[in-house]
Order: sequence, then structure tokens, then C-alpha cells
Amino acid sequence: MKFKMIHENYNVFDLNRSKAFYEKALGLAEVRRITAPDGSFIIVYLANEESDFQLELTWMRDMDRPYNLGDCEFHLAFQVEDFDAAHALHKEMGCICFENEAMGIYFIQDPDGYWLEIVPEKK
Repeated sequence: MKFKMIHENYNVFDLNRSKAFYEKALGLAEVRRITAPDGSFIIVYLANEESDFQLELTWMRDMDRPYNLGDCEFHLAFQVEDFDAAHALHKEMGCICFENEAMGIYFIQDPDGYWLEIVPEKK
């Protein structure tokens, strides 16, 4: 059997704020949306042309506080062609939360506290 990864889900407190962050920081745009008939949840799938993998953002109407991510010992990684330009953008946005210069990588944090690893394109 072969298994293909297709998406990862993040629950978000403010859907519009999260969508704006992912569009600006990583070039991800909404590709489809599911809205519960009773309005209790909205699921938005984000993607770009670099891959068919999607990020699923789930907003729950009744969530009254930001999500508790524990120790945040997980992350999603993004490879970028122009590492220096990406770093400059993320520095300007103020979302860099950890840098490991020895490994040549850094992490950004989204509005809900999820960490996203940025790695340079392999040469």
C-alpha cells in the first residue's frame, strides 16, 4: 500500500487573521471551504502551486479562547528557493521565533502559536 500525505489541520481562533498570515508569510491561498450548515465550524484549505499538500484551518464558533498548544513540540516545514528574501520578510513581519544558524534554518510562529520551519532549497 502507498499512502500520500494530503493535508495537515490546525485549529485557529481567528480565521481571517490566520488566513492573512499564511498568505503573506508563505504565499498560501484558500482553495476550498466547508461551512457547517448551522455555522458551528468553518474549514478552509490553503495551498499554493509548489505542492498539492494543503493546510487545513479549522475555526470553531464556540471556542472562546486561544488554543493551548502545550509545549509546541511539533511543526510543519516549508522549503523556500530564496531563503534570504523569506528571512527578510519574516523578520519584517516579526514572526521569527527561533533561529538555528548552524543548521541554516529558522522557525516562524503563526497567530495561534503554531511553529513553521523554514529551510533553504537543497542544492
